[in-house]
Amino acid sequence: MNVYEIGSLSEKLSTNAYPGRGIVLGVSPDGKNAVAAYFIMGRSVNSRNRVFSLEPDGIRTEAHDPSLMKDPHLIIYHPVREAGCGLIVTNGDQTDTIWEYLARGESWEAALRTRMFEDDGPNWTPRISGLQNTHDGSYKMSILKSADAEGSECARFFYEYPAIAGLGHFIHTYVCDGNPVIPTFQGEPERVALENDIDSFTEMLWENLNESNKISLFVRYTDLETGDYEQRIINKHE
Repeated sequence: MNVYEIGSLSEKLSTNAYPGRGIVLGVSPDGKNAVAAYFIMGRSVNSRNRVFSLEPDGIRTEAHDPSLMKDPHLIIYHPVREAGCGLIVTNGDQTDTIWEYLARGESWEAALRTRMFEDDGPNWTPRISGLQNTHDGSYKMSILKSADAEGSECARFFYEYPAIAGLGHFIHTYVCDGNPVIPTFQGEPERVALENDIDSFTEMLWENLNESNKISLFVRYTDLETGDYEQRIINKHE
């Protein structure tokens, strides 16, 4: 077993009909760019009725058709926000909690210790989060998930990664699809290969997400020398 093997994102996505929401962070193979990606998927009409829209400091989820929105709870939030020399990427409103803590000089770990998994039993969907340093390319990831089937306690996991050219880490909410309960992600974020070109990387991600369940994708490449960035958004409804 090679614990340092770098996996294929296209393979991981194409063979999994429902990884749920996913975060990828890392550094491009040429070492020039910090790479960040976030995608959302959905099975219900309410969940699928979403798009990513631009905000001054990131993106927000919005209803594609407001008349179809039944419950904004857990599905309308600010998944990507800039914070100083960092980029916060999460699957819920913990983005704002992290931003607020960082703004007053406190740690992201302290912020996430005030939060727990989503209150959507029996799934108890994990809260996944990432914090990317856009100056040196290093990054942190976290998952908050239920410690038992009853959702009585929260287990919190934190990971820190150095900038290694070509290497990224991928964390997602679910192992795979399931009925009635969707199994939550297990273990450390997965080691995955990245690409130098933002457009080919974006296309690879989008094309390998399940056609029926994919909703929106965000990708940003930040130049580690200048801080300038390029970003792409794909919405299924547009």
